[in-house]
Amino acid sequence: MQGLTEETHRVIADLARQYGLSEDAVLAMLMAVQRGQGTMAQFNIGELGGSGQWMLGGMTMVGDMFNYGLKNTVDSLCNALSQALAAGRIVFPTETGGASVWWPQHLGSPSSAGAQNDSAYAVFPAQRRLAIKDAGGVTLYDTGDHFISGVGQQQGSNSGLTFSSQYGSFSVSSLRRADEPAEPVQPQEAWAPPLSDVQPSAAPKVQPLQQQPAAIVAPAPSGEAAGQAPPAPAPSGSTAPKGAAEIIGLIEKLASLREAGILTDAEFSAKKTELLARL
Repeated sequence: MQGLTEETHRVIADLARQYGLSEDAVLAMLMAVQRGQGTMAQFNIGELGGSGQWMLGGMTMVGDMFNYGLKNTVDSLCNALSQALAAGRIVFPTETGGASVWWPQHLGSPSSAGAQNDSAYAVFPAQRRLAIKDAGGVTLYDTGDHFISGVGQQQGSNSGLTFSSQYGSFSVSSLRRADEPAEPVQPQEAWAPPLSDVQPSAAPKVQPLQQQPAAIVAPAPSGEAAGQAPPAPAPSGSTAPKGAAEIIGLIEKLASLREAGILTDAEFSAKKTELLARL
């Protein structure tokens, strides 16, 4: 490739010797890594197994999928090229063919540079900067997390420059100028539902202890209701004595009934014998 610096040729030659490859194979891989902004590459190189893919810190795929030695070679080579690009050891010629460097020197070498109509651009992914040169001078923009992979221009001045990244097409005017202070990041407050939607968490209601009503004891069913024969009525004039005094009182009553002629001597004697047996 024409226009490469001596340092770039030296890097390519050293890597070719280190990995046992031709300089053309290393240069082809360099172009693939450069197109991937130093973080990825899609390539088709015969010396490296044909078609393959590489991603920084990710998976490496080669045509000979079970050739793990080849995978390690591709991964190591791509990592070395990515580091050389980030360090500015590799410089690509601008699309205009000009050798002059118009961007600030502290940015190092751009991953890509070119010109569209009256504007020139240079992309510096490691520094997250895009340099634009027009009639008003050189302006630096913060590219944020864009990985610029293409450029175009609408009608007009540099504000019409458009670039493409993993997010699609965007204009230079949508980027923040590097000399402008970044907007402070407002702390994100934890979301809370509107007060109208919040139901107060009331304490659980404690039911007062209610005094249980005293158990109502239903009267025992009569013998007829219970299906049992009713108890035989007690003999007239006789109750179950509760003590000796009561029995003696009953005998005295019986004696008075005999004297009145209500009871016979036989009836008196039988009842008296019955009462005395209860003592």
